[in-house]
Order: sequence, then structure tokens, then C-alpha cells
Amino acid sequence: MRNIPPVKSVMTAFPYWVDIEDLVSAAKDMMSEHDISHLPVKEKGELAGVIALHDIDKIHTYTPDNDISQIKVREVCVLEPYVVTLDEPLDNVLVHMANHHIGSVLVTKNDRLAGVFTMHDACRGFAEDLRYQFRKTTGNDIA
Repeated sequence: MRNIPPVKSVMTAFPYWVDIEDLVSAAKDMMSEHDISHLPVKEKGELAGVIALHDIDKIHTYTPDNDISQIKVREVCVLEPYVVTLDEPLDNVLVHMANHHIGSVLVTKNDRLAGVFTMHDACRGFAEDLRYQFRKTTGNDIA
């Protein structure tokens, strides 16, 4: 019987991050440049939160002329992100994300940012697992 893998086996290691005092426009540019949807947020070198592209997109609706050029990350980010250690079992992480409608998890090692795991990562991983489990077999495959 296989063991449930830890979150470190599927996370994105050494993620990009932004400072809490950075402008939202800079965070959005970084997300676009690296094709990502979530960024950890640091304040004075310590984890402080997470900012998601969908949160940035929502503020366009409430901002006159869609001008986000002066809005800081502090005003948009989630300040109490879901944080786990590298060895947290993946099933625990997924259940927590689903039950609390969370789009990302910050992963730490010794209280330092080590990675990020998003719902997009979960969907890709699930798709890969399904493809493996239900792969087409040829007549030469051994059962």
C-alpha cells in the first residue's frame, strides 16, 4: 500500500514573492511575467500573507477608471494565509483547502518560505494521477 505523499512532493519550490509595501500593479506584472496566480507576501523578511490574481482583478471593479497604480499589496492581500510545513500530508492540505475555499497554501521549512501549492497545482496533479490510473493499455502490457 502506498503512503499519501507530503505537500513538498507537489509544491512549487522557491516561489516568487512580493513585499507588503509593493504596489499591486507590480505584483500583477510579476504574476503575468511568470504565469502564476498567487504570490506569497513578506513584511520585513517574514511571511505576512498571500495575494491572488483574482483578488487583484476584483479591485478593478471598485476602482475609479480601473486605476490600481497607487494601491499597495497590503490593501488587497490575505493577511492570515494557510501555512503548512513541508511534511504535511497532501490529503490534509487538500481537505483544508476545499473546506475553507482556499486557493493556495504557503509551505514552510523552519518557519521560512519554502514553497507554494495552489488549487491549480492540485488539479494538474489529479489529472496526472487519473491519466496514470486509467491509461490505455496495449495487448503487450502485463497485468
